[in-house]
This record gives sequence, structure tokens and C-alpha cells, in this order.
Amino acid sequence: MSRVLFSVILLFASGIASAQILTPAKWSWSPSKTSVKTGEELDLIFKVTIDKNWYVYANDFDPDCGPLLTTVTFEPHPSFELVGKLKAINPLDKHDEIFECDVKIFKGTGEFRQRIKVLGRELKISGEYEGQTCTEVDGKCIPFDGEFTFTGITVSGTSIEPKTPDKKQEQLTETKEEPAPVPADSAKSEVPKTVQYGAITGPVLDKSILEGNNDLDDSSFFGYLVFAFVLGLISLVTPCVFPMVPMTVTFFLRDNQSRKEGIRNAIIFGVSIIAIYTLAGTLFAVLLGAEGLNALATHWAPNLFVFAIFIVFALSFLGLFEINAPHQLVNKADQKAEKGGLAGIFFMAATLVLVSFSCTIPIVGNVVVMSAGGQILKPILAMFSYSLAFAIPFTLFAIFPEWMKGMPKSGGWLNSVKVTLGFLELALALKFFSIADQAYHWGLLDRDTNIALWIVIFALLGFYLLGKIRTPHDSPVEKVSVPRLILATLVFSFVIYLVPGLWGAPLKALAGYLPPQYTHDFDLVSMTRSTRSNEICDLPKYTDFLHLPHGLNGYFDYEQALACAREQNKPLFIDFTGHGCTNCREMEAVVWSDPAVLNRLKNDFVIVALYVDDKTLLPESEWITSRYDDKVKKTIGKKNADLQIANLDNNAQPFYVLVGKDERVLAWPYGYDRSVEKFVQFLESGKKKYEELYD
Repeated sequence: MSRVLFSVILLFASGIASAQILTPAKWSWSPSKTSVKTGEELDLIFKVTIDKNWYVYANDFDPDCGPLLTTVTFEPHPSFELVGKLKAINPLDKHDEIFECDVKIFKGTGEFRQRIKVLGRELKISGEYEGQTCTEVDGKCIPFDGEFTFTGITVSGTSIEPKTPDKKQEQLTETKEEPAPVPADSAKSEVPKTVQYGAITGPVLDKSILEGNNDLDDSSFFGYLVFAFVLGLISLVTPCVFPMVPMTVTFFLRDNQSRKEGIRNAIIFGVSIIAIYTLAGTLFAVLLGAEGLNALATHWAPNLFVFAIFIVFALSFLGLFEINAPHQLVNKADQKAEKGGLAGIFFMAATLVLVSFSCTIPIVGNVVVMSAGGQILKPILAMFSYSLAFAIPFTLFAIFPEWMKGMPKSGGWLNSVKVTLGFLELALALKFFSIADQAYHWGLLDRDTNIALWIVIFALLGFYLLGKIRTPHDSPVEKVSVPRLILATLVFSFVIYLVPGLWGAPLKALAGYLPPQYTHDFDLVSMTRSTRSNEICDLPKYTDFLHLPHGLNGYFDYEQALACAREQNKPLFIDFTGHGCTNCREMEAVVWSDPAVLNRLKNDFVIVALYVDDKTLLPESEWITSRYDDKVKKTIGKKNADLQIANLDNNAQPFYVLVGKDERVLAWPYGYDRSVEKFVQFLESGKKKYEELYD
């Protein structure tokens, strides 16, 4: 079992390190005949060649099931009209265990056909295709899209006027329209008659009104590297990174290596972290675009994979089974230039990078956007500076076991360390399940459920430290040492701290680790809290699954929120956030909850929370074509992420922006900084600028 497990893990890690774009489905197209008369019909044939172990979803199953159906959209042209719908030719039936529904797929090769009626001699057929291809080997799914144009078709005869407009072509035209302008009466009471606001285009970062507000001088190359280094240090205290500390210590806790070998392996571990972050991070940004890494950080597949890895390691640390592969690889090192040992170390570094995505990618989002925008040298050096600060402490954590070997080894002391870390891994694994749970609205791990599980896990850890529980490899504990007694006291104190959380206590210190407060089933604290909140104009969209903290009222759609801000003559407070953004939860729990901030948010602003990782599919009439990458954005998250990237040249979360009536940004955007005083200054500066411009 352990060998198979580590083979899969190493293959996954090497896939991450290679940072290659996979294209397992190749498309081609041709007409059923190349000579046709006007009034005749012909088939447009689309063929897809699919790599081994991959499959492509067809288009004739329930679209609400979950997977992306293959779609082909034609540009409208008077030279033809569509006859019927796109047909999948002989797809295979499959029960999708992930989405728990029946679907249809193609393996090896696939074929789609669309019949058209030729109406004109100047035949022009073009459009786009998109869909999703997946593999059962590791559960990976990759969306695809592309454009097509049919050529080489000779048409004879007289052109024919279409009898009725083609519905599909009309629908395509609707999806490409610009967002509708704000109704005139929604802002006329507050907007001067001489000022007219046109169609909503998004926040405008007008640096002429923000002079002196930017704390970071981008013109200073050295200053930017220092800034990236500081970001790396900040990343170390984020909730996604801490779970890797016990795993790192335990992985390097080996008896069959010398002190020299241990220190050398730790240094290799640190260098691997820097290499993976610098090369893979920059390359992913260039190849996947500014949205790619954020999508990866919140996708269910990598998060559930990391959750499973943590559970497996935790059970191994607790003594359920031994994972022998790393030790065997190390034992072979002397015979084969230690290739196996180096592979295991590299895997640990790759796992650290993967696990930390949810917290570190949002922090370093500015570097990602620069890379995706075409800059090379500056983002590479910035990623190096960032990863250097990130790698130094973890190199010390890897060396730490060698220091521990010089300490007294009474009984099974080292095994006790291992078991203790196993309990920690078991508790921290829930964080990654929670990210997927929130992004896809599964509702499986609510806040109170998570807290209850933590209470049980840490209570068991406390009893273990007191010697009341023994695992298979433990020695009997005849006397409880003073260090164990102190640790047990701290653990039980933590358990007591958790208990009020079952009834809705905010537990601010754990805000980044626990699911959001609104998922709590029985929130006694909220029930007793004053219900007075800020006023809004109309019923917000998406309130059935999106929420604001602390009883705040607001919106989750930019256009709707801006219209209300204009009507109320208030600045718009934009919160670019995400279900998987742990730093966002910390800011809400620590900063937003402060009365100085909360009162201002309630009274002085209209609030909109724009979730950049929400997977909810929008109605086709609300799809947009990005000005940043020219791709169609079909989900709430992709639409909001594109608004942030295209207008503000940033994809970090949390990211707070204050906007005026004409969509000009009023103060320099605010990121992850837990200083209440600075956040209040940010709000006040935006409010003051608003009064100068519009009052």
C-alpha cells in the first residue's frame, strides 16, 4: 500500500514541478461536402482526438449535473442558418461518481455534427467550441476552448433570404452585448444634472487623484524585491502554511542518517522550495494567465487531494501503518547516488508549495499579474525574493530534528513527538476540505461541525499527553514529565477556548482556519446581537448562498451595488474576496469586527463582496468577454476576477477598493494588513476624497 501511495504522490509532485500545459484533446473540423447549392443542407463535422486515459464530455446529458458540456457556438451570418441542434455521434454512457449522475463521454476519438442550410454564395462559417476533458488516473480535469473557421466550400445558385431569424445566432449576439447602463432614475436624485454616467465599465485606477497614497514605489526595483521578501515572511503566519510545519519536522525525523546528512537534506529541501516557487510560479502565471493559480487554489481536486494526504500522514504518525517508501529510497541512496532520497525531499518541497497555494498565491498576486502581462525579469526575481523568505524558516524546521536528536530520549519520546504531530495533522486537514466545501457550496463541513471535531481531536491529544491513551508504538508512561504536563495543560486550555465556539463565539484567533461564521447552524451570539445594520436599495442577488459577516447588508454583484451607491450618494466599498481566502476570513474577524471599522462600514459606505472563486454558472445573458484575455467568463467567480484583473491589474485577495460615482478609485487599494488603525485611515481617506469630488 505504502509503495503505491508514494508512487502516486511522486508522480503528482513531478507533474506540479514540470508546470506544463496539458492539451489531451485535439480538435479538427471539415464539411460533409465541399460543393453545394443554395437551399441545400450539409453537415459540419467536428472531430476530437483524445489522449489515452482521458475522456471528453459530450453535450446530450443534464447540464445541471456538474461537468461542462461540450458546446459549439456559431457567429451569425446571413449565408447560412442552423438546422436542429449540435449532435454527439455515438457517445459512451458513464456514471460520474464525483457528480453522482449519468453523463456521456468520448474516449479515444469523438465526433459532433451540426447541420446547416446554405443561403448565400459568400458562405462564411466560424465560431468557438469549448468543453472539458478529464482523466480517471488522478482525477484531473482541464477546460478547453478554441475557434474554428470552415473554408474550401464552393456554393452555386442564387442567395436566399432566411425565413426566420436563427435563435441560436440571436442568443449569441445577446451574450456579446456590453453590460446595460444604470437606469437614469436610480441615480438622478444624487447626480448633478450636468453629470451623466454611461455604461458601467468597472473601477478606474486614476493615479492622478491618488498621488502619495501608494506605499510601494514600483519604480524602485530594489524596493519591490524587499517588498516581495516581506510578503514571503508574512506568508509564514498564514493558516495554509502552518499545517506543513509538523509534517516537515516529522518527515525529517529519521534515525538512519547522520547529522551531516540531515543538514544536507534540509538545505536541499530549502533550495527545492525556492526553485519550485520561482520557476513553476512564474511559468504557471505566463501559461495559465492571472486567474489560473487562483482557480487551482480553490478547485476541489487539489484541495481534496491535499486533505487525503494529510489524513494518510496523520494516520501513519498515529501508528496505524508505516510509510516505508521514503526510508527505502534513502537506504538505496548509497548505492544509486541517493536519487530516491532526493526525490522524496523534492516531493516534500512540492507538497509545501501546493498546500500553501490558498494563502500564498493571493498574497503574491501582483507578481502573478506582472508575469501574465508579459514581464519576465522583474517577476522572476520577485518570486525568488519571495520564496527565499519562505524557504529559510522551513529549512530550519527540517534541521530541527537533528537538534532534537541531541536531547534526552527517555522511552519512546521521539514517537510521542510523532503522535502529537499526527493529531495536529488530523485537525489541520479539515482546512483543505473546507476550502472546496465553501467554493462549491456543498454544505458538508459547517463551522460548528469543524469546531466539534477539533474539540474531540485535541481532547484526545490532551489525554494522550497525560498517558491515558497509548498508540501501537508507545512505551508505557509511568510518570508524566513536567514538559508533557505543561503541554497537556495548554491543549486542554485550547479545548476550553473552543467550546464557546459551538454557540457562535467568534474565536478570532482561529478565523483563518475555521469555516465562515454564517455556516454556523446555532449561532447564539448572532441571535443576541443588535440587528441594526446598513440600509440597501433593493434585494441583492445571490443572497441564498453568499453572505457578509457581522450582520452587514450589502451586495454580491458590482453593477447592482454601484447603482445603489449612486442612489444613496455614498462611496462603494468593494471587497474582492473568495471562499478559499483564509486571509479574508482573518481580516473580517480581526479588523472588520472592530467598532471603529464596523460602524463606518454600516453608515458611510455601500458594500459589495465580489467572490473571485465562486463556481456558480451565470445565465448566458450575463456572460462577458474579457478585455484582458478575450475569453468568455461564465461563472460568478470568473466574472469578478476579470473585473479585478482588467481594471485594477491585480488578482490578490483580500483586496479592498473604494469607488466613486464615476467609478474612479478614491484611495489606494488596501490588501492584507491586520492593523485596525491603518484600515480606518484607508476608509477615511476614501470618504474625504468622495466629498471633495461629488459634494
